[in-house]
Amino acid sequence: MQLMSMSPEARKVIMDFKVLIVTVLPLNVHVICNQGGRFCLGSIDEASQMRSLKEKESRYLFERRALLFNLPSLRISKTGGESTASIEMVRILPMASSSLHLASFRPSLHSFRVSGTAPIGASLITYNPSRRLALFHHGSAIPQGHLFGIKAPTLLRAEGRSREAGTAGNVAQASTAVSQENVLEWVKKDKRRMLHVVYRVGDLDRTIKFYTECLGMKLLRKRDIPEERYTNAFLGYGPEDSHFVVELTYNYGVDKYDIGTGFGHFGVAVEDVAKVVELVKAKGGKVTREPGPVKGGKTVIAFIEDPDGYKFELLERSPTPEPLCQVMLRVGDLDRAINFYEKAFGMELLRKRDNPEYKYTIAMMGYGPEDKNAVLELTYNYGVTEYVKGNAYAQIAIGTDDVYKTAEAIKLCGGTITRKPGPLPGINTKITACLDPDGWKTVFVDNIDFLKEFE
Repeated sequence: MQLMSMSPEARKVIMDFKVLIVTVLPLNVHVICNQGGRFCLGSIDEASQMRSLKEKESRYLFERRALLFNLPSLRISKTGGESTASIEMVRILPMASSSLHLASFRPSLHSFRVSGTAPIGASLITYNPSRRLALFHHGSAIPQGHLFGIKAPTLLRAEGRSREAGTAGNVAQASTAVSQENVLEWVKKDKRRMLHVVYRVGDLDRTIKFYTECLGMKLLRKRDIPEERYTNAFLGYGPEDSHFVVELTYNYGVDKYDIGTGFGHFGVAVEDVAKVVELVKAKGGKVTREPGPVKGGKTVIAFIEDPDGYKFELLERSPTPEPLCQVMLRVGDLDRAINFYEKAFGMELLRKRDNPEYKYTIAMMGYGPEDKNAVLELTYNYGVTEYVKGNAYAQIAIGTDDVYKTAEAIKLCGGTITRKPGPLPGINTKITACLDPDGWKTVFVDNIDFLKEFE
């Protein structure tokens, strides 16, 4: 680390931060460290060794959470001359708090020319003369190097005593390709689990009674939000922190919803399908398919409807850790949907079955084997590309270690972000929400924040 000379204004601007990361492509990443009011300039390797950087904070060096600090130009000077590299933006990452979650910005090179080979110094100067931030790195050149552990492409080419950078397009394309690859690789390693499925009902007490008496679910918790005029009830076969559950929503005064044609059914694994069907009939429930083997298979199934018209498929299985085992949604392009859920959501294609006799194909997607985990069943009906969503079914919630990276991956894969990643007002649980290519909504919830809700 080398001590830096800094203007009083610059000192005031960054005094609150322990570490700032300044990134300029195609140059190296440089780190400004605040050591008790003494500012030093060094590399990421040096910064990561500092005691002031906790392990969790160090990780943020590689997550590209950046703050647009102004529109600066990098001024590179040397003895006997001066050259200027203009860029659209510079990454400056505040590292004072691990709770910071900032938007990502990529620097884009306009022009870059360095004359001569003498040792140079660098200063960062904003375009706004009234706010000048000068950061001097004395007696050492800024080498081309590594950006967040990824080797920057060699862009400089010799032209006599001058070197000039390649085009901005080359830089942007290389940076974007690397970014996409890193984010999508991270998705595969993220700790994800289907948490709950949300839908609306017209009579909460009636539905709770049906689910507990006919399907054997337990009422896990209930919360009333009178200021927003709705009530939630969570039901399932085990604790929310380890089981997939249903979240019922009752909006004051609304007693009926349109389920539409896109939503299919929920799947519940039971030991004796016929016994459950008889119980449903005894309680006045509706049976739409009597118990029997599935078409083209041996598994015994039956279909019933709850009081609001939601279909449930009963599947005969031996005891399973996840009885609420399926959510079926219809899609207009199965291959497109599979590709999206694999790349953006990190799900695995567990199996795919085509039924040409009945003109449909299904794909089971999930985060583990069907007999132990809840899965998403995607159904494609031959020739049908669009469905009516209705206003009854709402969304699935999935846990993630990082809602910010999750949102980035979703955008890269063609999904639509409907709620930017960040904390919910009042409870501070971090979430992000999106639509898949067919318009089905999913909410991703921070894993740690989700567990805190039960403390």
